[in-house]
Amino acid sequence: MVTITLCMIVKNEEKVLERCLESIRDLMDEIIIVDTGSTDRTKEIAAKYTDQIFDFEWVNDFSAARNFAFSKATCDYIYSADADEVVSKENHEKFRLLKETLLPEVEIVQMYYGNQLLNGTVYNFDRELRPKLFKRQRSFQWIEPVHETVRLLPVVFDSEIEITHLPENNHSGRDIRIFERMIQQGEKLSERLFTMYAKEILISGSREELRRAEAYFTQIAEESGTKPEQMKEALCVVVRAARLNGDYLKMYRYAMKGVTDEGISEVCYELGEYYFLQGDYTEASIWYYNAAYETASILNIHSGGDLPLQRLADCYEALGVEEQAGIYRKAAGEWKAE
Repeated sequence: MVTITLCMIVKNEEKVLERCLESIRDLMDEIIIVDTGSTDRTKEIAAKYTDQIFDFEWVNDFSAARNFAFSKATCDYIYSADADEVVSKENHEKFRLLKETLLPEVEIVQMYYGNQLLNGTVYNFDRELRPKLFKRQRSFQWIEPVHETVRLLPVVFDSEIEITHLPENNHSGRDIRIFERMIQQGEKLSERLFTMYAKEILISGSREELRRAEAYFTQIAEESGTKPEQMKEALCVVVRAARLNGDYLKMYRYAMKGVTDEGISEVCYELGEYYFLQGDYTEASIWYYNAAYETASILNIHSGGDLPLQRLADCYEALGVEEQAGIYRKAAGEWKAE
């Protein structure tokens, strides 16, 4: 049977850390806790489960912290967990069987990450496979300072184990500050991080964070070398920001770039919001319909689903067409992300 080191980076996780550790402690042969500056009882709780607790000065880089934690591991495999994760009894048994039968040639085991749509996270799906268990001798390196991931060129096994994500709150503000710092320092965002920044801003960003991001995304939308997908993502942010700032000329100019070809749900939804707030419910319903049925979302799946459906119900209610309003309200209530 293989041995497993649990590696975690934590900060102020007193509300959830014990729940996480209780669900997996008996599956682990070693527990490494790296604290990045807790001011609550996090380290006290961690000490109930391990004496291997290390301090790491936070440098706005999750990969640096994870690499430090991985460097302390001594077992065959490393299991990477966040404090707001829980392994259910059913999945605990699957994990136990995996540990007993894992073939040595497997270098990464992927597990399902569930409950992703809770608390307005930036993910547009509720369940996805993620690398969670790593063969230690391969010396995996974390990359990217936020939404960190691992360079993947190993033998990968996709397990049926599902980890339940139970966040207490949304961490978008923390992530957005890292993105802003990278841009201020002149660092170029990778395509993956650009998409994540756009999602953070559009789904979870505050109005002030959106205002600060507008110039950056406008610049990307204006650059001749911007790739089509990044252009669409930039347009979603710029159109939202311009509408909220009352710059309707700019909103229209960039929205028209986004409704050509197949269109974008996020842009159509923003145009619907503009007309809805102007009291033009007939015109608003056209754009909401386009958002829900004629286009696809690229950043926020809700922009092509329950949000425009609910607004269609509001429009028809305002127009006095109660039966149609009821149909759309029912559709909004039954909508589920796929």
